[in-house]
Amino acid sequence: MALNLIKKPTDLGLLILRVGFSGMMLSHGIPKINMFFQSPIKFADPIGLGETTSLILTLIGEVLAPILVLVGFKTKWATIPVIITMLVAAFVVHLSDPFGTKEKALLYLFAFLAILIAGPGHYSYDGIKKHLN
Repeated sequence: MALNLIKKPTDLGLLILRVGFSGMMLSHGIPKINMFFQSPIKFADPIGLGETTSLILTLIGEVLAPILVLVGFKTKWATIPVIITMLVAAFVVHLSDPFGTKEKALLYLFAFLAILIAGPGHYSYDGIKKHLN
């Protein structure tokens, strides 16, 4: 397998990108799971959908979708909720904040945008499934 990694440096790079950024995104999303079980739910409502709906969409974008990206399942589709969540974070929630505050959301945005464009690579569920067919 090590020989395969050397032959496919792009696939290794995509694996590192997927696992690294998805794992770090989970560190932001997992703590928000507890908020879902609080009564009443207290969460920001940056685009006017209501606190509960905003929290659910954020959990999809910061927990569910990153897990799918991490393992490489339906990867291109799974990046879309993360990208939308980071667009809202950078350009709605932190719009008037200094660049340093919105920088983290932008880094995640660009990383998941790159994964959307490049795909998951061979070392993913999608890649292995494609190779077996």
